[in-house]
Amino acid sequence: MKNLLFLFSCLMSAILLSCGGGSKQSSTTADTIALAPAPIFVADSAMAFIQAQCNFGPRVPGSAAHEACGDWIVRQFSLLGAEVTEQRTQLQGYDGKLLPCRNVIASVNPEQSDRVLLTAHWDSRAWADNDPDKANHRSPVLAANDGASGVAVMLEIARLLAMQPLSFGVDFICFDLEDQGTPQWAETDEEEEADFWCLGSGYWAEQAFASGYTARYAINLDMVGGRGARFEMEGFSRQSALPLVNMVWHLAGQLGYGNIFVLRKGGYVKDDHVPVSQLARIPAIDIVPHVDDGDSSFGPTWHTINDTPEHIDPAVLKAVGQTLLQLLYNDH
Repeated sequence: MKNLLFLFSCLMSAILLSCGGGSKQSSTTADTIALAPAPIFVADSAMAFIQAQCNFGPRVPGSAAHEACGDWIVRQFSLLGAEVTEQRTQLQGYDGKLLPCRNVIASVNPEQSDRVLLTAHWDSRAWADNDPDKANHRSPVLAANDGASGVAVMLEIARLLAMQPLSFGVDFICFDLEDQGTPQWAETDEEEEADFWCLGSGYWAEQAFASGYTARYAINLDMVGGRGARFEMEGFSRQSALPLVNMVWHLAGQLGYGNIFVLRKGGYVKDDHVPVSQLARIPAIDIVPHVDDGDSSFGPTWHTINDTPEHIDPAVLKAVGQTLLQLLYNDH
């Protein structure tokens, strides 16, 4: 499946799946997606990758923990056989100060022109400004879910790709400066606030477009391990790559994760997939949670001091990782 043919195939599969019924063993119907052999995603391994990141402490840009964890991420992808490059720059934060930005790019099969892209952010928010206790609002977030979980899923996928190679290229990008948007306690207008999220991905996307980089599609992973997480079909994702959204959500359901990947239209989330689709011009989707109960639709630990490893659910990591592996190996 390549380019438009791939997207057409995704759309047709999704349409047929919506009719329901039948058996995937039938040669006369196409109401399920044929599943290629794929590696087994190991949730315990992903959990270990989360814990390793959190052991550095909050990875707030400019901190010693941030630099040390960045070195660790580079080393891990390199040990898994990926070709690692970095983008380092400085970008302006909400208060006018320059923030150090370090995007880590790990390429599997770098010689292949046919590529897909998986992304997540790795920085920790500097302020727990959604914490129920106002005394914690200027404390940094450990970011086990909101940062470390997406990186961990990518590392586990990279580990499995090294053992069972694909015929095309996969780029893993750990974006920096996703989560340094204007804190809730800062006095700025809403238009200004919108400009300071997803800084690292915006920088990467501009550079990628200018250099002619392309990929068939991109999938962003954000907060993909929280307990009680449910992933709806996010709005900008539907606009950018509806057939891919349909394919991922139907694959997840067929694999038994329909209770986590919910076949329901979700709201619009400004996340790292937006610069990828709008600036780099790559069809991009976001796997990001929607939680019905509580003060935040992103879950009770979002931007609080409680975003810690004990609130990660290995079953959610498994659902996300196994679905992505199946997508990749179906395309092999």
